Amino acid sequence: MIAGIEMGGTKTVVAVGEADGTVHEEFRYPTTDGPGTYARAIEWLRERGTPEAVGVAAFGPVSVNKNRADYGRMLATPKPGWAGFSIVGALEGAFPSARIALETDVNAAALAERDGLDNVIYITIGTGIGGGGLIDGRMLRGAVHSEFGHWLPRRAPGDDFAGVCPFHGDCLEGLASGPAIARRWGMEAKDLAPDHKAWEFESFYLAQAVMTLLATVCPERVVIGGGVSQAEDFHKLVEEKVRDWAEGYFPALEENRPFVVAPQHEQQAGIKGALMLCQG
Repeated sequence: MIAGIEMGGTKTVVAVGEADGTVHEEFRYPTTDGPGTYARAIEWLRERGTPEAVGVAAFGPVSVNKNRADYGRMLATPKPGWAGFSIVGALEGAFPSARIALETDVNAAALAERDGLDNVIYITIGTGIGGGGLIDGRMLRGAVHSEFGHWLPRRAPGDDFAGVCPFHGDCLEGLASGPAIARRWGMEAKDLAPDHKAWEFESFYLAQAVMTLLATVCPERVVIGGGVSQAEDFHKLVEEKVRDWAEGYFPALEENRPFVVAPQHEQQAGIKGALMLCQG
């Protein structure tokens, strides 16, 4: 029995399936606090048997470096009931014989979306903004995982919005996440018309993010997922800006194929990636 858990800021998905990402059965429910969220996942899995491996794709900040004393724990976060919670501890207590594989949700999604490529970045735009991926076939990671949503972009012309990040104000997440859109425009992204001015701002900030990636880790493809990215023509708007700003400089953009794309697995990329963490 192979199990996967995709832990998002607003919803959690738990599934049983195969280590190649095939999902046999899944259960989706709202994310609450750490103990409550994992109690529901453990109960659902126990009803189906005892897993030999559990792959977890977690929102951050979370310690995914096994050499750190806080490995498996959630780090400083404003989300109530999560700071200090041990994901690995909860699962090891419930399934002591199971292998536990923990990664960020974006790294796991990149694994599911790699499509034969060794250099793929996955960005998700929802409650927050996260970025991760594979570089030379290995998951992107340093002393801790990437905090891609918290770099500081150049401001769009005419944009004086203060931002919503409680730590940095107008970082990428503070300007372009789902809560930022709701605060700025008074409605959620899904309710905005395709020609709303919001999408000019949103594509401006995400195109900067892609340009930063091109100049640093040189991906072959950038996948943008999450609820906000499902707006009509969003990926096209971002790619147009990237190609315009790049001025023909970056070799990765010379290929006659889209560079900024939507997830091919749509909303299942994260849970498929969680199952794939159980390989090996």
